[in-house]
Amino acid sequence: MNIHINANHLKYISLITLTLQNAILGLSMRYARTRPGDIFLSSTAVLMSEFVKLITCLILVFNEEGKDFQKFVKTLHKTIIANPTDTLKVCVPSLVYIVQNNLLYVSASHLDAATYQVTYQLKILTTAMFAVVILRKKLLSTQWGALVLLLVGVVMVQLAQTVTDASAAAAASQTTNGIEQNRFLGLMAALGACFLSGFAGIYFEKILKGADISVWMRNVQLSLLSLPFGAITCFVSDASKIFEHGFFFGYDLFIWYLVMLQAGGGLIVAVVVKYADNILKGFATSLAIIISCVASIYIFDFNLTFKFAFGAALVIVSIFLYGYDPNKKATNSVGPIKVVTSSGGPLRPDEEKLLP
Repeated sequence: MNIHINANHLKYISLITLTLQNAILGLSMRYARTRPGDIFLSSTAVLMSEFVKLITCLILVFNEEGKDFQKFVKTLHKTIIANPTDTLKVCVPSLVYIVQNNLLYVSASHLDAATYQVTYQLKILTTAMFAVVILRKKLLSTQWGALVLLLVGVVMVQLAQTVTDASAAAAASQTTNGIEQNRFLGLMAALGACFLSGFAGIYFEKILKGADISVWMRNVQLSLLSLPFGAITCFVSDASKIFEHGFFFGYDLFIWYLVMLQAGGGLIVAVVVKYADNILKGFATSLAIIISCVASIYIFDFNLTFKFAFGAALVIVSIFLYGYDPNKKATNSVGPIKVVTSSGGPLRPDEEKLLP
């Protein structure tokens, strides 16, 4: 029996999938870094995530080539080995994404999930900034207004979480599972990740438009080149711990789930985002922020203040406003849809993409 799913159902499926992907990753990262027990090395988790993405994208390219192994090998050789100049262009975003993902773990270690989720939305601002500078894109007046609202909202969220009295200061600097909580370090890591996300996304978009290569093949190049960068990062930052405890120190089923979630999140989004639009993507991100706030109250004893709620509301409004085009005519027809991330750049399996 054939089951027919209409466009409206697919839109709702897209909404649910995007929302869960946005919310669960931030909560999972925070829990993984603060739960009792041995703390895994985040640099190794980033490397393993890239490895999983590489294998997954190779399978997708193999499927694109009609499951013909000889054709698959020839395509890989032609794209990666026979065209070294083009492959080397991908070195820049490969390195940037590795650093960005490591910064996200630092941020998740020092910021509660709700604050992390809201602050990371500044990637919209940095992406827009690089789009204007690198791609010479022009933003609508409503989009500039949205960026101002976004910045104000994130500032309010950070101010809401600023410690004011001595007892709160002691709580803020407490050690959680061996990691001393440093909100300033977490904020700087999040801002650094936003900056790198914006640059890498726009750079990747530029090289993606400049060559006739599929998104999956580009991601094969990205992950393939990310592996050596990730390995270098592991041994530069955690060499002594790796030699003493082993590469997979602290790993259990939850950490492997987190690795898979990071690697597969963007791939899931790639399947469903073609049925979504800016409104749905805005709903997904906004609901993810709300879910993170509510879940943080019960899971991490997060204190939701009026100032935080108001700042988060401004961020949510800015997300919708940025995706709104007043000059666009309403239509019921469905045309070709370009696969992009929530921040406006091209699809990347890991992104924080439609990722917060």
